[in-house]
Amino acid sequence: ALAGACREELKEQGVSAGFAEAALPYRSRGKYWLGDAEDYNAEYAIDERRFWHFLETTQPEELEKLQGQPQWKLRILQLLDRLIKKYGVLRLLRGGLELDDAHFTLLYALPLASSSREVHERFAANAFSVTRQVRYSLSNTHEAIDMVLFINGLPVATMELKNPWTGQTARLQGIRQYKQDRDQSQPLLQFGRCVVHFAVDTEEVYMTTRLSGKSSFFLPFNKGNEHNGAGNPVNEHGHRTAYLWEEVLTPESLSNILQHFVRFDGKPTDPLGKRTLYFPRYHQLDVVRKILKHAAENGVGQTYLIQHSAGSGKSNSITWAAYQLIEAYPEQEKLPGSKGIDHPLFDSVVVVTDRRLLDKQIRENIRQFSQVKNIVAPAYSSAELKAALESGKKIIISTIQKFPLIVDGIADLSDKRFAVVIDEAHSSQSGAAHDNMNRAMGSQSDEEELDAQDLILQSMQSRKMRGNASYLAFTATPKPITLEKFGKPKPDGKGFEPFHTYTMKQAIEEGFILDVLANYTTYRSYY
Repeated sequence: ALAGACREELKEQGVSAGFAEAALPYRSRGKYWLGDAEDYNAEYAIDERRFWHFLETTQPEELEKLQGQPQWKLRILQLLDRLIKKYGVLRLLRGGLELDDAHFTLLYALPLASSSREVHERFAANAFSVTRQVRYSLSNTHEAIDMVLFINGLPVATMELKNPWTGQTARLQGIRQYKQDRDQSQPLLQFGRCVVHFAVDTEEVYMTTRLSGKSSFFLPFNKGNEHNGAGNPVNEHGHRTAYLWEEVLTPESLSNILQHFVRFDGKPTDPLGKRTLYFPRYHQLDVVRKILKHAAENGVGQTYLIQHSAGSGKSNSITWAAYQLIEAYPEQEKLPGSKGIDHPLFDSVVVVTDRRLLDKQIRENIRQFSQVKNIVAPAYSSAELKAALESGKKIIISTIQKFPLIVDGIADLSDKRFAVVIDEAHSSQSGAAHDNMNRAMGSQSDEEELDAQDLILQSMQSRKMRGNASYLAFTATPKPITLEKFGKPKPDGKGFEPFHTYTMKQAIEEGFILDVLANYTTYRSYY
């Protein structure tokens, strides 16, 4: 079903009942339940059977607190609807629902590797379901969305599925269907009710978090093709877009996205309609997850070069990486820098940037994900940076220019573990400022007279520095020395390559930056 079969195609083939049979193997693996469109309540945009079954089987004692009251089910649905309209479904999934003295958890969080058995069992109690042909409209009961994904009865994603073999594509017909044919005044399609809307075919995926008629703006959710351009690479085992359900929409992955990636901008007190809902693009999701996985498997003392072009949304990638690195745990006891599998790898994450906007963005981002206040500390002077590091602030944001001021006075921090996230590493991160930062992080060098770039390379290779800090350099245009310093050896051993790439070619083809050479004419050609 997720391979791109849509309602029109199923009708043509006369296999409307065949979808249920095809989906049963997916259900039998314990991933998604096959929902029944008849269970959908269009007024409250909810799969009622799944919703009540989840609460009855996981939190019966909370339901008992309300069951003696008249119309208690209606009260729950009305409160749920009112809060989603005010704050969006994301807040309810994260924080639950309170009515009188009853508290309902609406999504059990994804456990860590070190979590207790009880936490794992609770997550397994979540009901992930997929329903085809959801008749979502109160005014037109014949109008249906191809597919809706629910968690415990609450919708989190819609999909319009197209098949290029029948002349239907996600880029054209799928997006146009959302823009022109879907009634966006209906509860299911109102902003914040679903987290994301996908247009999907066998070749490409597009997404949006806000449907607003013809002005709806869809972003590519593609991996990039084998030629570093837009689209997706050939998949020898299925459709090019198989990653959407094999990687992105598994219960574990979707829960992780909802817990750690999706966010609203602005303040919670701002009207919902004036806020922006961010869902990660594929390369943003991919790079953060690969960084975390590599850190968990290899410990502290690593270097990462993330070569992401302009138009990649690098600021969001950095904020997501910074927040999640403070919760990165080692997979084994004896990894470099590990203090045990029950202890985070890094004591602090230091974000080095010249952009004050990034400071504000990180703080707003963290506030949504963390219940702990004041874990982000701006450090724009040597005194502020020293205090933040010594007091164990989890995320510290500083400017590159301030590093020379703090080197001489900072305490010995070699017993602590750091992740240093560097914004635009190809420019002001080189030279003496970088050397000063290395020294501040516990690396001492006697070779003060070396050439600046030689000194950088030596510092990055010093055992002491590498033992207590990992460096992550985000840049669009790395210099050769930056590539050598932060990159990883190529498989053939000839040179170095980035840890992760989002190319300028892909950004141009996806429309995020202009191709300045497209209308380029040389003087010789012109004359």
